[in-house]
Amino acid sequence: MLAAIAATTALAGCAHRPAATAESLRWQQAQQLVLVTTADWDSPRGELRTYARADDGSWRAAAPPQPVTIGRAGAAWGIGLHDIPAGDTGPVKREGDGRSPAGAFAIGEAFGYAPSAATALPYAAMGASDYCIDVSGSPYYNRIVDAAAVGAEAVRGSTEPMRRDLHADGDQRYRLGFVIEHNPRGAAQAGSCIFGHLWQTPDTATAGCTAMAPATMQALLAWLDPRAQPLFVLLPAAEYRRLQTAWRLPRLP
Repeated sequence: MLAAIAATTALAGCAHRPAATAESLRWQQAQQLVLVTTADWDSPRGELRTYARADDGSWRAAAPPQPVTIGRAGAAWGIGLHDIPAGDTGPVKREGDGRSPAGAFAIGEAFGYAPSAATALPYAAMGASDYCIDVSGSPYYNRIVDAAAVGAEAVRGSTEPMRRDLHADGDQRYRLGFVIEHNPRGAAQAGSCIFGHLWQTPDTATAGCTAMAPATMQALLAWLDPRAQPLFVLLPAAEYRRLQTAWRLPRLP
């Protein structure tokens, strides 16, 4: 998970629009799963696995696991398709906390610097005036907007230009990525601008996104199909073991 331009309307806020179906139905009908697991709540590293739904309803691995980096402070419960388990004492995602949202989320549109990308996901080519608004209290909070359409004042204070190569010394991290639809209704201070994107280095954590090697991203985007209603799930290992049966997640090797 726009205010003006069609090319970026669908990318609003790393999850700005509701899932295409009721949340429970979306979960049941998902045919693709992108799963990230970490050692614990505070780990900035994880493993990414992909699964496809078999005819019998079980999950089957689609590719070998790949390393990823997540938030520099680890993970925290986000807002998505899940409910936080009763009695859970894990941290809760807040704006600027350096944690990646944990839970289950819809996967939104792909984006990047190039005019197009090899993916079946809807794709938005980012321009110099596109920003994701991470200023809580803004009417555009947790949305990608075009400053040329909404005005320069509307993006003032945002630290998330979508063309980081043009605004941040050639930064390539957003050269290719996709929206993780966290905090779809833009709840104040609940966290914004959560993406899957390219990593800066294999050892560099993020501000709250999930980062990976270019080859991993290219293979993932080529595989993802919006008709399969793909899910993104991120959980620390202990939470995964506790929720695996209830959430009908695959058993890990």
